[in-house]
Amino acid sequence: MNDRPLLLLDVDGPLNPYRAVFTRHRGYVTRRLHPANWSARQAPGSRRLRRGLRVRLHPGHGARLLALPYQLAWATTWMHEANEMIAPVIGLPGDLPVIEFTNLFAKDSDGLYWKTRQVVEWAAGRPFVWVDDMVTDLDIRHVAQHYDGPALLLRIDPRRGLRGAEFARLERWAHGL
Repeated sequence: MNDRPLLLLDVDGPLNPYRAVFTRHRGYVTRRLHPANWSARQAPGSRRLRRGLRVRLHPGHGARLLALPYQLAWATTWMHEANEMIAPVIGLPGDLPVIEFTNLFAKDSDGLYWKTRQVVEWAAGRPFVWVDDMVTDLDIRHVAQHYDGPALLLRIDPRRGLRGAEFARLERWAHGL
C-alpha cells in the first residue's frame, strides 16, 4: 500500500480552465475531444458533437503533479477516459487509479456536491486532497465532520485552473502531515 496521501484530480476546472475569459492561457494547448459522458449529452449529429469538446490543457502540469509527494488519482466525470485523453497531453502516466462514479450529476439529499460522498468512500481513511472547481463550504464541512483522516478540499477557479499558488499549497499540505 502506498503511504503517500492521495491527490484526487478533477479535469474540468483544475486542469482545463473551461471558464477562462481569454481563450489562450500562456503555455496551454487546445484539443477537441469526444469524452463519452459529454458526447451522450449532445444532440445526435449536431455541429457541437461533430466538433468535440474544447479542452485547454497545460503540457507542464503532469511533471508538476508527479513532483508532488502524492499518489495521483482521477476524480472526474472523464473517469477512465482521463487516462486515455488527458494524461498523454499533460504528461501523466495513462494508468492512474480512477474513482468510478455511479451517481453522475445526481442530486444529493443534503445538498452536497454529487461527487463528495463517493470521494470520501473511495479515500477510505487515507489522507487526501481533492482539487475540483465545484466543491462548496457545505462539502468542506461535511468532510471535516464525517471523515476520520486528514483531508483538504481545494476549490479551483475554473477561469484560472491550477496555478503556482495551488501547487505551493499542495506541497505545504503534504509536508505538514
